[in-house]
Amino acid sequence: MKFLLVCSSGGHFKALQQLHPFWENQERLWVTFRTATTEAELTEEKVFWAYSPTNRNFPNFCRNLLLAWQVIRKNRPDVIISTGAGVAVPFLILGKLFGKKTIFIESITRINTLSLSAKLTLPFLSILYVQWPQLQARYPQAELVLPQEL
Repeated sequence: MKFLLVCSSGGHFKALQQLHPFWENQERLWVTFRTATTEAELTEEKVFWAYSPTNRNFPNFCRNLLLAWQVIRKNRPDVIISTGAGVAVPFLILGKLFGKKTIFIESITRINTLSLSAKLTLPFLSILYVQWPQLQARYPQAELVLPQEL
C-alpha cells in the first residue's frame, strides 16, 4: 500500500511524524513545506515541497492544486493521510476525486469545532478522526480516537 502523507510544517508535521509506527513499513511520499526541520527530518524520504503560505493565499492554493494533480496522477497513492492544515485541502479533494482513500486526523487542540481545513475537506473524506468526544458529538460521522490510540 502506498501512502501520501500531507501536512503543513510545525505541529502538523510533528503530529504526522508521531504516527510513524502506522506508516513506517509502507511505501510513502510526503508533501509538506520546506523548512530547516522538514529538510533535516525527511532526508531519507521522497518529498514534494508545497507552496506556503496557504491561508487565504489564492495563488499558492492554485500552485498546490496543480502540485496535487501532478503528485497524485504520477505516483498513484492508495491512501492520502493529513493532519492539516491548508495544504491538505487540494490533496484531499483531488485524492477523493481520483478515487483514493482520504483520511484527515484533526488536531488534538480542536475540542469543540473543526479546523477550517477539516470543514473544507469533510465532504471528500473517507475517514475523519477526532480526539475529543465533544467534537465527535458535533460531527457524528467522525471516528473518535484517543491520543494514546494514535
